[in-house]
Amino acid sequence: MTSVPVLSIVTWAPFVGALLIMFTARQRPLAVRLIAATATAISAALSVYVFLAFDPEAGFQFYEKLPLVPSLGVSYELGVDGLNVLLVLLTSIIIVAGVFASWTVTVRSQEFYALLLALVTGVYGVFVSLDLLVFFLFYELAVLPMYLLIGIWGSSGEVRPRGLFAWAFRATGVGTKEYAAMKLTLYLLFGSAFILVGIFALYVSAGNASFSFLDAEMTAFDPALQRWVFLAFYVGFGILAGIWPLHTWSPDGHASAPTAVSMLHAGVLMKLGAYGIVRLGIELLPRGASGWASLVGTIACLNIVYGALAAMAQRDLKYVIAYSSVSHMGIVMLGAATLTEAGLGGALFQMFAHGIMTGLFFALVGLVYEKAHSREIARMGGFGRAMPGIATAFTLAGLSSLGLPATAGFVAEFMTFLGAWRSAHPWWLFPAVAGTFLTAVYILRVAKQIFWAAAAPDFPPLADARGPEWVALALLSFVLVFFGMLPALALGPIESGLAPVLLRLLP
Repeated sequence: MTSVPVLSIVTWAPFVGALLIMFTARQRPLAVRLIAATATAISAALSVYVFLAFDPEAGFQFYEKLPLVPSLGVSYELGVDGLNVLLVLLTSIIIVAGVFASWTVTVRSQEFYALLLALVTGVYGVFVSLDLLVFFLFYELAVLPMYLLIGIWGSSGEVRPRGLFAWAFRATGVGTKEYAAMKLTLYLLFGSAFILVGIFALYVSAGNASFSFLDAEMTAFDPALQRWVFLAFYVGFGILAGIWPLHTWSPDGHASAPTAVSMLHAGVLMKLGAYGIVRLGIELLPRGASGWASLVGTIACLNIVYGALAAMAQRDLKYVIAYSSVSHMGIVMLGAATLTEAGLGGALFQMFAHGIMTGLFFALVGLVYEKAHSREIARMGGFGRAMPGIATAFTLAGLSSLGLPATAGFVAEFMTFLGAWRSAHPWWLFPAVAGTFLTAVYILRVAKQIFWAAAAPDFPPLADARGPEWVALALLSFVLVFFGMLPALALGPIESGLAPVLLRLLP
């Protein structure tokens, strides 16, 4: 038990900020924004401290434990190791950038920021919890505020119903923010049922009346149990990670969400699903993971290629980035499926790199929409002259997306591809590389059309990012390049966290 509960402060500072915001007068929007910025800055500063003070040789650190229901073995148990310390840092970076990217929110800003901070409390809690039941409760806290954030502050896109099922599109309101919010919530709650069943199965099978991850890690579960519980975790967490064909909630949710929520949604929330598969699925159930690796890797390859092809077909800029996230999360799942050191390390680093990159993308899409009042790619053109800063940041995010060396995306994809080649299924490498090629096609084409093509005549005079908006762009751009140039800062902790996982995977 640490003398100062650093992880508790990191986790609960945003929630305290949310409570303060709800007691702040609605007529003081600046105070609301400053409270949100202060609360997230506290968590971010301590997250950086935890990352810098982390010792790769020491296992779980900053450990905290407080019994909640001793008779059932439920405890408030927190800790970080190499698997989650980088994701805690990712969450802090994205939420700080998201607060500044949402600085211009004026409609019910009090409730907006309160829900945003409550959501990020759940995200922090998932990453640092070592009690499986508390982990699940934080998981639900991270998911449920999305319904209100999208349903109230989201935007409705134009979807043209066509084909045999056009009547169903019209009847269900496809493209509206209400439809996206409901679809997201139902899908993720459906996945939660699988997760809860898996957690209770482990609790009963362990026979030690404890929900502690550390106790479960010391238990050798029956191989037959491992197979079906891993499948339950894969489906439950995989829905949030956007696995095909259970990914369809994700593009609609991305496209309808407000800017900060899109940043958290793609940058962090989808990583909760991948983290759950690695932490609970692979680490606790190594025989189950080995048995289902072929299925997980094959579906990941479908994700990569399908997501990239779908992104190429989109006319709405936000849907392009949304389907791009589906494709890139396929790379994460492919790295996990390889069950190799390089592949798993690439998957964890890809979670971080993609989180920063897609957070930057959605911040930029929000700025373009706010200034041009359009997301239709074909209508836009020549924006680079009026908004050179936004154009530069978009190009940087795009180059990281397609894996340009010296960006974080290159390191993550290279390690994943290396793991795929060394795995039991080296053919996985070919669709993965094809997905990277397709990413280059649609990213460069979109960047050229919006920023470097002939100027579109239908828009009023446009302006570049200004004031607080620059904080989000500069922070995310810097992190993307910094960890691309110095990947060892992240790979050291990751390798230490993978050591016990790889030992458990040995035959």
